[in-house]
Amino acid sequence: MTDAAPAAAGAPGWLGILMLDTRFPRPAGDVGNPASWPMPVRYRVVAGASPRRVVQQADRTLLAPFVEAGRALAAEGARALATSCGFLVRWQRELQDALSVPVWTSSLLALPALLRPGVLTVDATSLGAAELAAAGAAADTPVEGLAADSHLRRVLLENLPALDFARAEADTVAAAQRLVARAPAVAAIVFECTNLPPYATAVRRATGRPVHHLTTLVTERWRTLQ
Repeated sequence: MTDAAPAAAGAPGWLGILMLDTRFPRPAGDVGNPASWPMPVRYRVVAGASPRRVVQQADRTLLAPFVEAGRALAAEGARALATSCGFLVRWQRELQDALSVPVWTSSLLALPALLRPGVLTVDATSLGAAELAAAGAAADTPVEGLAADSHLRRVLLENLPALDFARAEADTVAAAQRLVARAPAVAAIVFECTNLPPYATAVRRATGRPVHHLTTLVTERWRTLQ
């Protein structure tokens, strides 16, 4: 477990974040970087929860350790819980039913409230109707993924220890441009992947669309707890 600075006396508490078991870098904006959050955060890694097991294999044997980690953070005083992978929306209902504090697994939970949204994901082949349904979103929501041979996709799914920020930003912008070219009616872009927010400004500039991600969702919902 890695802690950020604890909340000061009288402060509104802290956010617990359930983390995949990763080693790739986490620049500012990434949910795994404490500086990305406007509230105090505390992390707990779920051992063995690799990106491939969660994203591509949807390995349900991981649900129990995520519940265990969530209960531990709640027992320590977390006021709410988030995760480090948007694909955990698959278990939004199960996690919320098992845990005593609000659980926000994924930025995809923002989709139902947005006008003509589109989704940018690390792996479009793994994000389909089931994931959209778990978020309460329309089955025909446009989805675009990082290119299969892109640098950023390899770093994230293969859990590599080095990241070229400029290449990663270019990969993300290119995917966003493909999304709006294919679905020009898209009025807002939602980053499924919690590792994409460092590139949100570049995507906004390139597409002219507002960008939503887990940090923006959680920050908005956190205010309702005050």
